[in-house]
Amino acid sequence: MTCAWIANSHGCKVDEGSVHPCIINGKDYGHLLYTLGVLGWLMLVTIPGGLFAFVIWLIVLILHRVSWRKRFAAGVPPPIPPPPATA
Repeated sequence: MTCAWIANSHGCKVDEGSVHPCIINGKDYGHLLYTLGVLGWLMLVTIPGGLFAFVIWLIVLILHRVSWRKRFAAGVPPPIPPPPATA
């Protein structure tokens, strides 16, 4: 959205097909705007992938907590012993 706003405010054209020249203050920002516009498509993969990874992590966390509570209720000590007391 920022890419389109910058391009429209300076009278430039931005699309996914090719790089178009966009002169802003004497410098061509066409390639940068093209890259920013195409990176918007990346979210179509990363957002669902991130949600999937979060759900898997949440399931593993819940299963771990349930296992930990059962082990603690049964009186089984944790797998890592506490550090020795120093006087």
